[in-house]
Amino acid sequence: MRAMRVHAPRKPLVLDEVPVPQPAAGQVRVKVLACGVCRTDLHIADGELTDCRYPVTPGHEIVGRVEAGGRRFAVGDRVGIPWLGWTCGECEYCASGRENLCVQARFTGYHLDGGFAEYALADERFCHALPEGYGDAEAAPLLCAGLIGYRSYAMAGEAKRLGLYGFGAAAHVLAQVARAQGREVYAFTRPGDAGAQAFAMRLGATWAGGSDETAPEQLDAAILFAPVGALVSQALKAVKPGGRVVCGGIHMSDIPSFPYALLWGERRVQSVANLTRSDGKAFLDLAATTPIRTEAITYPLERANEALGDLRDGRLEGAAVLVP
Repeated sequence: MRAMRVHAPRKPLVLDEVPVPQPAAGQVRVKVLACGVCRTDLHIADGELTDCRYPVTPGHEIVGRVEAGGRRFAVGDRVGIPWLGWTCGECEYCASGRENLCVQARFTGYHLDGGFAEYALADERFCHALPEGYGDAEAAPLLCAGLIGYRSYAMAGEAKRLGLYGFGAAAHVLAQVARAQGREVYAFTRPGDAGAQAFAMRLGATWAGGSDETAPEQLDAAILFAPVGALVSQALKAVKPGGRVVCGGIHMSDIPSFPYALLWGERRVQSVANLTRSDGKAFLDLAATTPIRTEAITYPLERANEALGDLRDGRLEGAAVLVP
């Protein structure tokens, strides 16, 4: 089968011919129908995550049909394979419903080969049934931009006025969820990115501007999807006393020092790590009943480097998706 693989950090992905994987006990093999391209894939390709093995096949927003293996799903079922690929099930975190913090966890497209390929393997316990009404390419962004974005959204609490810093794949999904729930969305983009700001307004944002601008209202909470540490202090300035700043990425540049006065007033800064299977079920159940229109920009498998480049350079309105 064909697979786009990372052989070394900071090098282009290589189109390899590799054997079709064979499922072990408890695994399913899926024929990949679509796989979203996430900023985490970019961090892996750029060598910014240190626990990665090489070569590795990235991709953790996998939509596929079961071809073999497992008992939970029937052959032909359409399933989603997300970032969380395996946990020990025994540590204090797993035992307390916090499997996202399991220190032995294995992640799809990072420790385990992912979906930038024609076939993929997964532990069937960590796969998800997908809601009807979404095409394969449209469903792919739900599996990380949606899932981990939704965990970030939950951490933001009952914020009436919600700021989203970095209006990419995750923000474009969550903006629609927030609007459907009656919240106001304030979108912060790269300074001068009029296209992204117009995109946010089309999706129901109350206001959109550059990350160097001040929103017209104080925010109850802000979520940072842009991996820029300097935005933490910007977001703290934007939220009112008691507000939350949630850092939704797996990697971020260093956070510069800032005056304590920005944190005072019981403001809170919090990171979000990975996801749980419960997060996945909650969000996908919500996606089945909430009208979310994912903007999928599709690329053939062999153009994975182009998709990563477009993501890196901010040329996307929505989510990049590889279609083998």
